[in-house]
Amino acid sequence: MKYRVLNISKSYEELKVLDNISIDFPKDKTTCILGPSGCGKSTLLNIIAGILDPDSGDVVGFKDESISFVFQEDRLIPWKNVRDNLSFVLEGKMDKRDIERAIDDYLKSVNLQDYKYYYPSNLSGGMKQRISILRAFIYPSSILLMDEPFKSLDINNKHTVMEFFKKLKVMEKRTCILVTHDVDEAIELSDRIIILSDKPSNVKMVMDNYYVHNKNKEDKAHIKNQIERELME
Repeated sequence: MKYRVLNISKSYEELKVLDNISIDFPKDKTTCILGPSGCGKSTLLNIIAGILDPDSGDVVGFKDESISFVFQEDRLIPWKNVRDNLSFVLEGKMDKRDIERAIDDYLKSVNLQDYKYYYPSNLSGGMKQRISILRAFIYPSSILLMDEPFKSLDINNKHTVMEFFKKLKVMEKRTCILVTHDVDEAIELSDRIIILSDKPSNVKMVMDNYYVHNKNKEDKAHIKNQIERELME
């Protein structure tokens, strides 16, 4: 199955946001869409999710796939505890016994079993976002869309939640599309980096991120310099 967007354009009244964008998304890899604030990254993600329609162009491969979404804010249901927030997305997907087993297995695998009956009001911002990401993974989807999920976190929480995401990604193969304007996030988490221009946005660069596999600090510095130079032009 190939996932791609072809010649996508989108305007809001007289403001053109996306201009003839084409991107391929490799299966079971993490692709980061990187660009300046306001360039239409979230608009593109919403088009991929089927929330918005493009003015022109095609979205290929996504329509019949199950999709999980992680937003900037946690969007946990405040009157449900962690267990019930997780079981909510599994209702109708499996029987109650299997739901309970799946929740216990996932919580134990990421050392969150002690928080099973906590309510969102008793969790820190970083912990709430970890539960949101876990909920996206526990839902039986093939595609995970992430719209700047680390944006509201302080530096320590951001690092913890990013490591949490990487652990889940190793456990559960998903095709992930991450939107961010943070260069370090893109380098740490993605297999491929797509750099968009300012609006009307088009694709400026497609880069395979070899640092995510070899963790060579010199490679990271080189990739970061390339990206920052491209963003400044």
